[in-house]
Amino acid sequence: MSLQAGAGQSVFITGASSGLGRQMAIEFSRRGYRLALTARRLDALQELKAELERSGGGEVFVAELDVTDDASVTQVFAETRALMGSLDIVVANAGIGHHGYIGKLPFARVRETVNTNVTGFMATVEAAMYHFREQGHGHLVGISSVAAFRGMPAGGVYGASKAAVTTYLESLRAETHTSPIRITTLSPGFIDTPLNRGAKSRPFVIPVEKGGKLLVDLIEKKVERATVPRWPWAVVARLMAIVPTGVIAKLR
Repeated sequence: MSLQAGAGQSVFITGASSGLGRQMAIEFSRRGYRLALTARRLDALQELKAELERSGGGEVFVAELDVTDDASVTQVFAETRALMGSLDIVVANAGIGHHGYIGKLPFARVRETVNTNVTGFMATVEAAMYHFREQGHGHLVGISSVAAFRGMPAGGVYGASKAAVTTYLESLRAETHTSPIRITTLSPGFIDTPLNRGAKSRPFVIPVEKGGKLLVDLIEKKVERATVPRWPWAVVARLMAIVPTGVIAKLR
C-alpha cells in the first residue's frame, strides 16, 4: 500500500501487536498521527490496522519485523521511510520478560531476553539514527522499565536488559545533545499487560489504557526521561537504590 503525506507526524513502533505497543498505537491514532506498526505477528498487526482505520485515525502501515534480525530491521526502516516520507518519531518498544532465579532459568530464555531487549533494541536504535541523521531531525523513544533501577530476585536478566537500554540511551543523549534529534527514556512501572500478568505481585498497577495515554503524553512533551506513571515510581525508584540488600532478598 502507499501512504500519503498529510495529517500528522509519522510514528514507527516496534512490538506494536500487543501490550504497551498496541495501546500506544491506539492512542497515537486517536491524535491523528500516521503510523508504521511492526511486530513478529503480522496477523495481529493487520487486525489492529483494521480496528484503527474503522475508528477514523491517521494512516497505518504494518510490517512483520523480528528485531533480532538486524538485516530485516534495516530493510523495514528503509521501506517505511520511503513510504512515509520521513520518520518523525521512533518508539523502540519490542521486548520480552522471562523471569527466574539465576542458575535456574533455562539459558535459552536468558539468551532470548538479551537478544530481544538489548541487541534487538540496539539494532532498532541504530537504524532509526541512520535515518534521523540523514533527514536532519527525529525523536527516539526507548521503553525501559523501573526494573532497571535495582536488581530483584528472579528478575536479574530482565532488569539487566532494561538497565542496558537506559545506559545506552544516556550515551545517545550525550552524543546528540547539540543536534535537533531528541531522546526520551520512559520507564514504566506495572501496567496491566500480558508481559506481567503472571507476576506474583504488581504494586501500583494501572490499566493499560491509562498507561498508553501517559506514555504518549510524555512522548509529545519530548521529556528526556520519566517513570510511568511518575507517581509513585519516581519516589520508589530512588528508594530502591538505597534499600539494604537484606530487604530486597525478602521479596522472593
